[in-house]
Amino acid sequence: MFEAFVAICMLASGDAQGGAAPQQNCRTALLPGYASKDPSECEAAVVANPPPWLTRTNAEAPFCDLRPRPHLAFVEAGPGLFIHRGAIAEPDSENAGDVSNIAFIIGERSIAVIDSGGSRQVGEQVYLAIRAVSDRPISHLILTHMHPDHVFGAEPLREAGAEIVGQQNLPRALADRAGSYETSFGRLIGSHSFLGSRIIAPDRTVAAFESIDLGSRVLALQAWPTAHTATDLTVVDQSTGVLIAGDLLFQEHAPALDGSLKGWRAVLDDLSQISAHRVVPGHGGPILAWPQGREPLGRYLGVLEADTRAALEAGLTLSGATAVIGAGEAGHWQLFDLYNPRNATVAFTELEWE
Repeated sequence: MFEAFVAICMLASGDAQGGAAPQQNCRTALLPGYASKDPSECEAAVVANPPPWLTRTNAEAPFCDLRPRPHLAFVEAGPGLFIHRGAIAEPDSENAGDVSNIAFIIGERSIAVIDSGGSRQVGEQVYLAIRAVSDRPISHLILTHMHPDHVFGAEPLREAGAEIVGQQNLPRALADRAGSYETSFGRLIGSHSFLGSRIIAPDRTVAAFESIDLGSRVLALQAWPTAHTATDLTVVDQSTGVLIAGDLLFQEHAPALDGSLKGWRAVLDDLSQISAHRVVPGHGGPILAWPQGREPLGRYLGVLEADTRAALEAGLTLSGATAVIGAGEAGHWQLFDLYNPRNATVAFTELEWE
């Protein structure tokens, strides 16, 4: 099978002291949606109807070549349920933003993807991983929340035919943060790996509950009150009894609180009532027993609240409190020193004004 590609470029600054001229920094990007057994048909299709974003990008003429093998590894956790474990790491040029878990589910009629990774490059690899096992249409991309490591790979999956679905607060949250996310992630990942990545809005939203039928395979979507973020959405694959929790569940990777501590604790309790026997967390795993898999996060959030209340009772300032809140959890989580101070700040600010 042949796929369409294009070299997208940006000017890299030269050596001002040595007088070196600026040079182009380019990456060959995959353009889903033009696959064909005939390379001439592929090339004619992409030339006749290129993706609109190409007209706004410093790109060369598209071309077609044989479909490459994917670099992302997915495991089949149940019949037709494939899961990729993202790195337990900060986004950087080596991982290109591949630091969160991604899933896809194959029904008799079509395929749904849950989360898309932290760059267009990762989204392209998700597409290739799907095509390595199935040629069924990719009908849906479900985004579990707003954070950049879950959403920057969305555009190539939309180009492949997916309708993007998110929680009702997601469009506004992404619109408000698109510029800062693109700046911060571009800096972390580096311009080469991040080329072609941008935030795009979901096509429709879920306010409470919704079902998606992929053909004899129903996915149950549920929107949640503010918890990890104000945009959290979960998916239950009813065929396998697997809950895909997004970042409402962390394992190994230190949790990140960007919403409400009390809300997250309440939602975690409610999640425990969902009829599922396994769960895919947003980080770690990639698949755990449920509800047992919630225990480390539940413990951490409980410690965060207890320590914050003790700091407030002791009259500590915010700077003094962040040094002690959650400290006893340090040995249980990777990246703890990076995320716990942020969590302590959010918890202190929330509980201070009860």
